[in-house]
Amino acid sequence: MYNFQGIISKGTNNALVQFERFGMIAQNLSNVDTNGYKKQTFEQILKEDGYLTGAVRTDYSQGSVRVTENPFDVAIDGTGYIPVTSPSGEVQYTRDGSFKQGKGGYLVTSDGWIVGDGIKIPSNCMKFEIKKNGDVVSYDFHGDKPKKLGHIPLIRFDNPSGMETTDMNRVIATNEAGEGRLVKNHDCFKQGCLERANVSIYNTAMDMMRMNASMLASMQVLKVADNMYNKAINIREA
Repeated sequence: MYNFQGIISKGTNNALVQFERFGMIAQNLSNVDTNGYKKQTFEQILKEDGYLTGAVRTDYSQGSVRVTENPFDVAIDGTGYIPVTSPSGEVQYTRDGSFKQGKGGYLVTSDGWIVGDGIKIPSNCMKFEIKKNGDVVSYDFHGDKPKKLGHIPLIRFDNPSGMETTDMNRVIATNEAGEGRLVKNHDCFKQGCLERANVSIYNTAMDMMRMNASMLASMQVLKVADNMYNKAINIREA
């Protein structure tokens, strides 16, 4: 049986857990238009003592693929990541294939990280193609044979949930994720397309409204318990 202090303590703890879950839902909603974003879920766990706790999970399911017709865009249709390298040489991984032609003609991310080992797109070529297996080729004129410019690698990890999220929708490999494996002979790349976030704006908005109602109810219970506690103190002091 709880006394007033116990009720307020448990209620405060549970309200804080709800705030954390609310923040996770808001984060998902704010990233609904982020290419390749993976939904975060906050699973509430009720402990034996009546206190709530929670665990953050990532939903790695495939997002829908949107056609952009931009030749620099590439979507991953399947599991895996594209390795990208910072100007200082740091390697991270991404599913956001909104690439562009950067300094020196190299294929880079939106913030200037080199894609793969460095793929230089000639500025005077008629067109270039990103094949389904990651090969990048260019054509100088109609009817010409393709010239191979490089290859976009696809890396898979045994435990992608062990990846650590960082800036600009990239992730870092960790020991928990396992060693990355280069995937060969695949057909997972789609040029002129982008993977959308695997977030349903309607479901997420409904989750936010339900969470808001639950938090208001929790605050009301805490307010009632606090008023009763104060009245009990005043009675003892009278």
